[in-house]
Amino acid sequence: MIARFRSRVTAAFTAFATIAAGLLTAPPPAHAIYGTAAILPIESNIAAKFWASATASSGSSTARSAIDGNPETAWYPDGPGARQQLTVDLGGAYDNLRKVKVLFARRGVTHRYVVEASSDGRRWSEIADRSGNRAAARGAVHLFTRPGTRFVRLTVIGAAEVGVSELQVFNYLRDDLVLGADLSWMDDRRNHQYWVDPLSADKGAGPHVLDVVKDRGMEYSRLRIFNEPRSESTGQPNAIPYQGPQRSLQPARWIKDRKMGLGIDFHYADSWADPSKQPKPRAWAQLEFADLTKAVYGYTRDYLRQLIRQGTTPDKVAVGNEIINGFLYGSEAALIGTTAPPYFVDQADVYQSKPGGGLLWRYWQSADPAEQRLYDEAWDRFTTLAASGIKAVRDTSPKSKVEIHVIVGTGRLEKTMEFWHQFLTRVMAKGQNPDVLAISYYPEWHGSPEALDTNLHRIATTYPGYEIEIAETSYPASGGGGAPMPNSPFPRTIQGQADAIQRVFQAANDVVGNRGAGVLVWEPVGWQTMFRAVPGMADTYEPHASINVFNASQAKHVLEDTVHITTRVGGVPRLPSSIRKLTTATNALTTIPVRWQPLPDGATDRPGEVVVIGTTALGKVTAVIDVI
Repeated sequence: MIARFRSRVTAAFTAFATIAAGLLTAPPPAHAIYGTAAILPIESNIAAKFWASATASSGSSTARSAIDGNPETAWYPDGPGARQQLTVDLGGAYDNLRKVKVLFARRGVTHRYVVEASSDGRRWSEIADRSGNRAAARGAVHLFTRPGTRFVRLTVIGAAEVGVSELQVFNYLRDDLVLGADLSWMDDRRNHQYWVDPLSADKGAGPHVLDVVKDRGMEYSRLRIFNEPRSESTGQPNAIPYQGPQRSLQPARWIKDRKMGLGIDFHYADSWADPSKQPKPRAWAQLEFADLTKAVYGYTRDYLRQLIRQGTTPDKVAVGNEIINGFLYGSEAALIGTTAPPYFVDQADVYQSKPGGGLLWRYWQSADPAEQRLYDEAWDRFTTLAASGIKAVRDTSPKSKVEIHVIVGTGRLEKTMEFWHQFLTRVMAKGQNPDVLAISYYPEWHGSPEALDTNLHRIATTYPGYEIEIAETSYPASGGGGAPMPNSPFPRTIQGQADAIQRVFQAANDVVGNRGAGVLVWEPVGWQTMFRAVPGMADTYEPHASINVFNASQAKHVLEDTVHITTRVGGVPRLPSSIRKLTTATNALTTIPVRWQPLPDGATDRPGEVVVIGTTALGKVTAVIDVI
């Protein structure tokens, strides 16, 4: 945590693009947990992302009009007889693209075309062949499976000049995107019972919080580790060393006993370490720098050995927590100007007596040689300490991935990119390298969801050799009269909590090259909580309906959710009795019956557009009927 806690055509088509996720499959029935939340599978139109691009065979500058999300704009070939081919570059390969939507500009026309996919822009696989089409229709939905797709190409057959209004390519949540939480506070709450449905005779999963969250779809838990847990205000050891190394061995066993993934987050401090404070642990406070470097190595090695001996080898180890400003502050703190935690300042003669690993951002880009030297020296000390921690993980637990975890403050992306440049260059020069580049995301501190997309994309494309993770996120289900948090569009409600968290899942899933590795919600049992205390039941808690976001965000089926039909004035449109369905687990393409609502009286009496809704066992379908 950063703080202590942490026109009708247009309207119809836009609505289809926005709510299409609801047409994939109905979410599984939820237990009668607290509140309600309609959670639909994640679906993203990657072609509309800012990093996607479109090129036309004729070189037309209007090609992007076909991927701008606005059906009123269109790409047209440069003139009669020009080759009509449009290629969308998604910016990177994607493994779980499942659907392409094509919408043409002209109504009442028989469009003949072929849609293909490619990973390299040279070798192509066919998605759909409509070269022999004889039916007039403005558009169509095509389902497909082709891992590693980066390019999608539409080739229009025939000499008629045809405009393409939209070419959309949809991405779905990958199986290998790890969704979990930091659940360290389970250590503090050992006497609490958690149930999926505590008011029912069949309480469902419980009573341990890990049973409930695993039942709801979480698959990974991170544990923070304080060296010798101390009070933030006094610096005195806590009576009960919550999140200390020895106490955390048991939660590690609980996690692995349930076959969940385990992450270890070394704070290298006796209390909270975050961008505003990175105190040394008391035992290391007065060490010379060389000895401090050895202490980082030895402590990391020794604790990992304990975890391995008890059969709980971590899947991932974070060397430091939110270390955008460095860690293990020492005498350089006087130049940093830190005021927290209080004991670090009050006992400056101890904690600030020797150099540490704090970064001197105040001298970044300074033209003063002396200040630039101080900046570089601070970086060298910090990366020496970090490299020592990374080496300890590599030497002791080579199966564990190494994570470096920072933040991107609102409007501060360039600072984070400078961090990665300096950090990665220097630790590699010292013979070490992490596996995962991680950030925290809380909208009140880190910006809008769109800023998150930008930040992830910049990091991923600048440093393509690493996995990208959102190591912390959360969102409140109450407070502020329900008003959204700063920089967020989502209300502070149970539904808003689900939508906000799912939006972060989507952002990670949409990182180019399938490089988004995972998302962890921070402390959902105690901070911006996804649980509530059950009235009248002591020490008993139940989850908000928003927790179903972990299970319900994945599409089990993708439907041909929109059909386009053309009919003459006064005619009766022939609506299909079934539509296509793609089962994601098997990649099987089959059909599913659809029942349509009655056509409104006089619907085809004049030219225009009619929208009819159909129902299937897996969700709704929309028929868009052009009356000509």
